[in-house]
Amino acid sequence: MKLNHLFTTLLLCGAAATATAQNLGEQELAQLKGSFVKDAHTTAVQNILLGDNNIKNKTKDLSKINEVDHFFKYRADVKGITNQLQSGRCWMFTSMNAIRPAAQKKYDYNKFDFSHNYNYFWDILEKSNLYLENIIRTAGKEITDQEVVWYLQSPVGDGGVWNLFHNIGEKYGVVPKEVMPETVHSNNTGQMTGVINRRLKKAGWDIRQVYVEKTANMKKNNKKAQEELAAALKAAKMEALEDVYRILVLCLGEPPVEFTWKYKNNKGEVVSVTSTPQEFYKGLIPDNYNTQTYIMIMNDPTREYYKVYDIANYRNTIEGVNWVYLNLPNEEIKEAALKSIKANEPLYASCDVGKESDTKAGVCNPGMYDYESLLGIDLSMDKKARILTRYSGSSHAMLLMACDTDENDKPVKWQFENSWGAGSGHNGYLTFTDKWFDEFMFRIVINKKYLSEKAVEAAQQTPVTLPAWDYMW
Repeated sequence: MKLNHLFTTLLLCGAAATATAQNLGEQELAQLKGSFVKDAHTTAVQNILLGDNNIKNKTKDLSKINEVDHFFKYRADVKGITNQLQSGRCWMFTSMNAIRPAAQKKYDYNKFDFSHNYNYFWDILEKSNLYLENIIRTAGKEITDQEVVWYLQSPVGDGGVWNLFHNIGEKYGVVPKEVMPETVHSNNTGQMTGVINRRLKKAGWDIRQVYVEKTANMKKNNKKAQEELAAALKAAKMEALEDVYRILVLCLGEPPVEFTWKYKNNKGEVVSVTSTPQEFYKGLIPDNYNTQTYIMIMNDPTREYYKVYDIANYRNTIEGVNWVYLNLPNEEIKEAALKSIKANEPLYASCDVGKESDTKAGVCNPGMYDYESLLGIDLSMDKKARILTRYSGSSHAMLLMACDTDENDKPVKWQFENSWGAGSGHNGYLTFTDKWFDEFMFRIVINKKYLSEKAVEAAQQTPVTLPAWDYMW
């Protein structure tokens, strides 16, 4: 009786849901048509938009650009603008840009830059291994399981956050750009990663087939059969990784085990440095450059502040650290960031750069584009609503390196060093107002010493684990 009652209830619920869903009938269409009043203003707007497909340019408020200058009271000592070109390696460029001033100073070479190609090679290889291990781990689940679908749909990509650079740097080190220069495929990664993902998807399917075949008649607790299964799965994984390694070497070049780097320093002297990538990294990175001293902080108003969150499985190496962040209110973040800049320490930061920004002028300012007045509509949402509706999220990493303050030393505007080349923005930099910080800034990596006691204490909590497909991914 209970099952029949439940079945009847479900049917009624389904019927109720269907009854509330209405199509667009004559009455509704008449209402919509009647809502469009073609007065003189509407006709003028329509004529403008019918003749030009760029709505954005028609809504730009130039006063929002003109009210922002590019002069700053506090500025970290950074030199040179990098260019990630057609790749999604902003997180890697930003992480390296944060430590590049130390390398420029140590080697007396203002043109110094790292080989992003070198670290990109290892990042994609390690991500491939992590993906295959996740496929092996979930091989017993249905292929329609949410976790399995998440891994299969996009095995590897260029994207990442600071902890991924930390993982690769600690394991493989770094090299100067001249040692492993950029290639056409590191500068424009789409085709190469497309082929790699195709190979990895095939491997994902093959691994799951091996699992089905080997476990079909496997008896419980049969140690020998389990060992044979593990060996077969590893063999399938390594076969795929050999192909991925081959693709990477053919497209990016083979990473050096040891190198000799020659350059002409600021005095015009020719200098020769022989090292391994790991030694070169250790010679540049301070002892305290680790996840015990540096922490990622986030402003996410959809979740409780002064809590630590961990994005499950968001890393690139099996043994590496995950993406873990402390959620803080903006005022706390800004106070700490200003302290860091005053101490000449630029910060890894990420934001929603595409919102309310003119990347040609190099200005980000809320209200820069007034679609509402032009189109006669309401688009207002707060940050929480924009995040939960997936309209806004962190899309790009840059180096936060300057802040301007008022007479009370309160921030009025900030500046990023971008990685889109010197021809983008204001000579390669983006200036944004303090209000824009509130609305579109998301993550910063900072030395804990600049945080308040309350924040440092909160950082000691056991993280709340969020799924790999969480919306803040």
